[in-house]
Amino acid sequence: MVQGYRTGTPIGLGGSVRGRNGRWKETARRYSLLPLRIFLGVTFLYAGIDKLTDSAFLHATGTGSLGELLHSVRGSAAVPALVDLALKSPAGFGYAIAIGEIAVGIGTLLGLYGRVAALGGALISLTLWLTVSWQSTPYYYGNDLAYLMAWLPLLLAGSPLLSADALLAARRRMP
Repeated sequence: MVQGYRTGTPIGLGGSVRGRNGRWKETARRYSLLPLRIFLGVTFLYAGIDKLTDSAFLHATGTGSLGELLHSVRGSAAVPALVDLALKSPAGFGYAIAIGEIAVGIGTLLGLYGRVAALGGALISLTLWLTVSWQSTPYYYGNDLAYLMAWLPLLLAGSPLLSADALLAARRRMP
């Protein structure tokens, strides 16, 4: 029953080689953004929780504090005005970043308002790249630019599979 590969004719119970390969490719394409979504969601959720539970981070001064970090990057930031804004209330800025990261992480993992979560993640990454990691030399040593680029496919595609967005869309289509 085995027949030619190029003809696409059946070679057994599994159908044609071309058919199985096409189904696999389609499945891989459909799920290709899921690992990125899981990675970014877990990473941002962890980063936000880590900031909130770090006893030194949310202070204006002291070793390991956000205030100390902001003062150290002020002179090398691409947009020093953003650093100055954060320096007005380092603890408030720290809470805002941490809560934003948690919201983005949860939204990304659940696929709830996936594009909005991806936009939030991209904006946080852009802000951190233009302030904290701008001085990284060469530029690819700074991870915030890589995170910014990683958010872009999710911003464009949203969360069409295994997501709250997909469930909500299916519900809207029901009569």
